[in-house]
Amino acid sequence: MNEFKLNCETSGVRLDKFISDSNIDLSRSAAVNLIENGAVLVNGLIVSKKYKLSQGDVVVVNVPDPMPYEAKAENIPLDIVYEDEYLLVVNKPKGMVVHPAAGNYDGTLVNALLYHCGDSLSGINGVLRPGIVHRIDKDTSGLLIVAKNDFAHRSLAEQIKEHSFTREYESIVFGNLKNDSGTVDAPIGRNPKDRKKMCVTEKNSKNAVTHYSVITRYKGYTHIKCKLETGRTHQIRVHMAYIGHPVSGDKVYGIKSERVDFEGQCLHARKIGFIHPKTNEYIEFTSELPDYFKTYLSVDFAFKCIFRFFELNLKNTCIMILYVVLY
Repeated sequence: MNEFKLNCETSGVRLDKFISDSNIDLSRSAAVNLIENGAVLVNGLIVSKKYKLSQGDVVVVNVPDPMPYEAKAENIPLDIVYEDEYLLVVNKPKGMVVHPAAGNYDGTLVNALLYHCGDSLSGINGVLRPGIVHRIDKDTSGLLIVAKNDFAHRSLAEQIKEHSFTREYESIVFGNLKNDSGTVDAPIGRNPKDRKKMCVTEKNSKNAVTHYSVITRYKGYTHIKCKLETGRTHQIRVHMAYIGHPVSGDKVYGIKSERVDFEGQCLHARKIGFIHPKTNEYIEFTSELPDYFKTYLSVDFAFKCIFRFFELNLKNTCIMILYVVLY
């Protein structure tokens, strides 16, 4: 059981909202559940979730310890780009969750890694995240580095902290960007209205920097490259939506009416580079764009060509009509 003591500095806010907006990192529904089970006290008393706090109220939240769970090995094929005794570089497919969590205890990358590596994974992140140095979203495809021991894990984690870790993504975003390149420097934190989402905010946030450049422009869409300086949750997706060009296919931050032939955002971790923990040599890996990404590009390009064909033919037809009228 973990006890959190919170001091209310304003009046009129509902208890459940106050708890979900605090730094305990609980959703509003989780806060309601704790209140209804008597795990929340206001000035030593049990109150309802609708109770409105006053300035100076002391809120004590008792969060129970999570149920113990140990990830299990599963024989799931892995696309291993590189492997040695210290680390692996894996090309994760779209749709695969990185590590077990509520609602996704099986079929994750960690389950596959446990089968492939056995006990040869770092233990710094605990039994649910063995070997995991950094993450990419479920519906984001691409390269991910995995540490086989704690020595490698600490070295790689330090590189990420110092921003010396190369991470480049490719994406298709909605609309045409005004400039061929740019930087989004905007802090990211939990969305106060929806704890499952992130947003650009100054409150309870961390600095986040994304550099982007245009690869190809299409009608209504742009193929871009993004280089991360930091690695916040949903960073590219949040930043591109923030500047008015959400990632195509993104059901959380994207265009609600958009229709695509794949599940989730069109975002691929294309390149990863780092200093090897043992040899101290810089190594870099690049993965091919996955089929869903290439198909989306080819379909869009074909549409553009067809549109241009009709555009040119319409123009030529108008010229011919004008010629006949004049002569």
